[in-house]
Amino acid sequence: MTNQNKTELFHRYYKRWILMYKEGAIRPVTMSKYRMTHKWLIKLAPNLKVGELTRITYQQLLNDYAEEHERQTTMDFHHQLKGSILDAVDDNLIERNPTRKAIIKGKTPREKKPKYLNQFELHKLLTQLNLETEVNWDWFILLIAKTGIRFSEALALTPGDFDFAHQTLTINKTWDYKGKGGFLPTKNPSSVRKMQIDWQTVMQFSELIKNLPEGKPIFVQDKETVYNSTLNNILAKHCRKNELQIISIHGLRHTHASLLLFAGVSIASVARRLGHASMTTTQKTYLHIIQELENQDVDLVMRSLSSLS
Repeated sequence: MTNQNKTELFHRYYKRWILMYKEGAIRPVTMSKYRMTHKWLIKLAPNLKVGELTRITYQQLLNDYAEEHERQTTMDFHHQLKGSILDAVDDNLIERNPTRKAIIKGKTPREKKPKYLNQFELHKLLTQLNLETEVNWDWFILLIAKTGIRFSEALALTPGDFDFAHQTLTINKTWDYKGKGGFLPTKNPSSVRKMQIDWQTVMQFSELIKNLPEGKPIFVQDKETVYNSTLNNILAKHCRKNELQIISIHGLRHTHASLLLFAGVSIASVARRLGHASMTTTQKTYLHIIQELENQDVDLVMRSLSSLS
């Protein structure tokens, strides 16, 4: 490579790199994260040249980013930059890998508000839904609460995804609600799944969708734009009306998983139902519940042992 390449501004090199290697190869939602990283590069290091990337200058870049972001977000920023930098090292634009032994810092995570309802609260919410004979968003809320599927997965559901005879629901696609609409692949291969649904949901939805087109989405029209915030607002109104803590649509997914765990369903089964890529994701997300259940197990063990004497 010529010396001129080494004097190219890093943010310009990075923009060319994501267009070359990422455009069209990753999902649009992931591509938008790379573009956001590029914007932060312009903001934090507008004059940094490719050839000036050393462990010191790179660590300073990460430190500057970490001042306004939590550690996990800084880690994502690091990973999105690292691929381009390693390619620059391979192309002899940078002598040594400046990302080696990088220290990831970040702001202390904000205290997370409760994300789910307990069984009594969920029952109170669901009994107050306006479940008309026609499809509406309250039916959407009910379905996510009963299945724990993702927002984009629920939007993509068609009548053909229901197998009422075997009480199953197939998840094999998502809806591009952040883009122009239309079907997209699932988040990951593990998200393609077939789940059992309860008999009450079978009875309700078999009647609700019996005259709808087999391959068309149940809840959205082809040209309709649906915002996550719209559904969150509808759910928030129901929560306020029933004097419940306000949760999001995604919070219904957490509610579903939490109730299963408290009911004694195994982590492996919950992970499969949620479409998690691994049980590790489930364990991290629901660590507080798992710890609470472990404490209950300890009490149960002690009571069982003490009864032996």
